[in-house]
Amino acid sequence: MINIGIPKEIFPGENRVAAVPETVMKMIKAELKVKIETDAGLSAFIPDADYDKAGAEIQPTAASLFSESDVVLKVQRPLDGPDHTDEINLLKEKSVLICPLSPMRYPDLLKKLNAKKITAFSLDLLPRIARAQSMDILSSMSNLAGYKSIIMAADHLPKIFPMMTTAAGTILPAKVIVIGAGVAGLQAIATAHRLGAVVLGFDTRPITAEQVKSLGADFVSLETTHEAEDAAGYAKAHSAAFYQQEQNIIEKYLPQTDVIVTTALIPGKPAPLLITEAMVKQMKPGSVIVDLAVEQGGNCELVEPGKIVIKHQVVIIGVMNIPSTMPLQTSQLYSKNIFNFLNYILPQLKASQFDFTDDIIKGCLITHDGETIHPLLKQAVNL
Repeated sequence: MINIGIPKEIFPGENRVAAVPETVMKMIKAELKVKIETDAGLSAFIPDADYDKAGAEIQPTAASLFSESDVVLKVQRPLDGPDHTDEINLLKEKSVLICPLSPMRYPDLLKKLNAKKITAFSLDLLPRIARAQSMDILSSMSNLAGYKSIIMAADHLPKIFPMMTTAAGTILPAKVIVIGAGVAGLQAIATAHRLGAVVLGFDTRPITAEQVKSLGADFVSLETTHEAEDAAGYAKAHSAAFYQQEQNIIEKYLPQTDVIVTTALIPGKPAPLLITEAMVKQMKPGSVIVDLAVEQGGNCELVEPGKIVIKHQVVIIGVMNIPSTMPLQTSQLYSKNIFNFLNYILPQLKASQFDFTDDIIKGCLITHDGETIHPLLKQAVNL
């Protein structure tokens, strides 16, 4: 029987957990044995008793959990623990690790994983194809991050979002710009519209115009002749001139804007600069910027990772790991995504043989049997 291990996350501020009682029961139904480190779900308001009731075995320490697990499911990449114990060193040799690893940002992980012959699947590299939608952790987490970005903006904006007619006069609605009509951007647009704001959605892809308008916003095209996406459906990096063109379009709308939410990310690369300091200076006093790209450097020049700051009388929100601020729901969604992936590869896992031609497997398998497998990573390592 395959042992599945769910450790307690040690990443600072991480409150999510990679399995909830519902997915534990599904794993047990699939004839897997589930082991969970004690208090692994406590920050997501799931006590050990709920896991025990679902059929999981509670492990007292991370060391005992890792040493007995054939497959480890995590929310964050392996780290050095508070006692300076490297989680990768705790992994059983030739075991399987499933989590987002961001290998282009943390290439040193590859050497450590290969040294222990770990089969590592990096779920942030899942291809954007129909068969992988139920496993797509980025979409699930971005959806809720987009929602929360508007809630945070509304909390810091010194005015209300909706138009309101009172005996003392009429209050005009807030004006919100959302840059990027991906999953996070579309949810931010929908939430801002539900709160009564006048919303503009910006994107380089004309195909997103219909989606933006269907959510009650107006669409502004960041016109370009370049291809905006790569073959996997992710945003591509472009030249400085390309981003200058985008800045020029955005700049026209800034003096009338109350809130800007930026969502532009490029996998494995720094986030593109879309809001410069000079552009911030043009915004109204008291307006708010929420930078959802802060963990990759940010779309706003003045954003400070992990902080909420005021620059030129504009509130700039750089809260990191926003999904972790909603651990109850985000753990539920994340755990379903990761279970769906585990269930997909389970026949191959039981046979100890993976189909390297499968689009989902080859899209996110990064190391196996002591070698770096992913072609883009192999190229990066050679360079």
